[in-house]
Order: sequence, then structure tokens, then C-alpha cells
Amino acid sequence: MSKLLIKPSSPDTDKRTIHVSPQTAGWTYVGFDLYRLRPGEIASAETGDREVCLVFISGRGRANADGAQFGTLGERANPFGGRPWSLYVPAGSSWSITAESDAEIAACSAPGSTGGHPPRVIGPDDVSTETRGKDSNTRHVTNIISENEPADSLLVVEVVTPGGCTSSYPSHKHDTDNLPHESQLEEVYYHRLDPPQGFAFQRVYTDDRGLDETMTVTDGDVTLVPYGYHPCAAIHGYDLYYLNVMAGPKRVWRFHNEPAHEWLLAQ
Repeated sequence: MSKLLIKPSSPDTDKRTIHVSPQTAGWTYVGFDLYRLRPGEIASAETGDREVCLVFISGRGRANADGAQFGTLGERANPFGGRPWSLYVPAGSSWSITAESDAEIAACSAPGSTGGHPPRVIGPDDVSTETRGKDSNTRHVTNIISENEPADSLLVVEVVTPGGCTSSYPSHKHDTDNLPHESQLEEVYYHRLDPPQGFAFQRVYTDDRGLDETMTVTDGDVTLVPYGYHPCAAIHGYDLYYLNVMAGPKRVWRFHNEPAHEWLLAQ
């Protein structure tokens, strides 16, 4: 199995089924944890020198961060069921969520500055949505933390790609610090399928093909994009959701299209 593909496991003692850190991924910036909770169970952590965005993939829970109570967050039954609730937690603090239903919580993290930004709820009315592409290259995007929102390092976005469509395509990359043309960003994809027995594909590759991995992703898988191009394809009959977490030396998303496929943008 590719080292860029991570399968979920049974919950650990912290209720995590996925754990990605800079150390486990072999990179510098992005972290990702996926918590699965039953009603009454608690997920909690100290942020240390990292900021965190808690995304309610599904379910509801009472949220606390940096000593403040934020009430019950979350409402959708699954990630295809509407806009998300999220909670931003700064570095140098702590957070906890007590599940009020079966809940799945993604903890997206990156380097942060203590006291840089206060904790805040990012509700369904606080996110922006857009549809990118057309025809069989259509995808629906929800911007949770864009580069225009307060944060130190994090960029967080949800994407739903209808069955039979491609996404993150034409192939693009953001692995070179060459602003204003391209930014250097590591990236995690957390994938879900509807219906859940489906599958999709993701390829991660470089111009010289020194890296060239094509992965079959199933419901709950995580893929890592340390560098290179990284298109996805949803097969007919199965919609593909993914949560993207990006971070790098500069908090800007600028990408470079693979020249061989850039002609598609003129269609």
C-alpha cells in the first residue's frame, strides 16, 4: 500500500481513528486527527504550539476551548448533509468536545502563535460556498478557513465532487515557494463516499515521475500530498467528499497547473 494512503483504525485511547502529525507524515506543517465519539464520550487535547480547526464531520457535541464554553455545535448527519460547524482553537490553549450523538470530529492543525487569535465558532452561515469547473469537472466547495479569515497557518476547505466527475483537476501543484505564482503547501485529504461502499481514485505525481502514486480511496481514507500534482476522480454513482487541510511557510494558496493539461481550462 502506498505510504501516502492512510486507512482508519479502531479508536485509540484518545478516540482517534486517524492520526497524522508532521512526524508521522515526514513533513513540517500539517496535522490531522479524526475522532469518532459515542454519546457522552469526550475528545480533548492541548494545542501546544499549534492552532486547531475542529470540523464537525457529523453529529453534535458540546464544545469548550481556551476556558470558554461554546454550547452545542454540529447538526448534519453526514458530510454530504449541508454546511459544517467548526471551532477554531488557538495555540497555547486546550479544547474538549462532549458528544451529544454519534459524532465524527476532524482536528486540523498547523503551527500557530500563542494569543494570535481568539477561539471562535465558524457556523454554517459563516462559510462561503462556490461551484468550480463545469460538466464532468464540476465540484462544490465550502471554504471553512480561507486565506482571508483569521488564522496563523491553516487553510481548511470541504469539497463535494459528484459521481462521474473529476476534482483538483486539471492537475495542479503547490509545492514551490515562488509567489505570486505558486505557494508551498502540504495537504491532507480526508475522503468520504456516498453511498459509503463506493470508491474513488487519487493520483499524486511530479513532472519527472520521481513520485507517481495512484491510489484507490474508500470511505474514511486519508491521502497525503507532500508535493506534486494530485487530481481526484469520483466514479459514476458515488459522490466524493473530501476535507482539505493545507499549511506551509506562507498562508497563501497559489497553484501551478500541469502544462500538459492546462488547455482544458480554455474549453
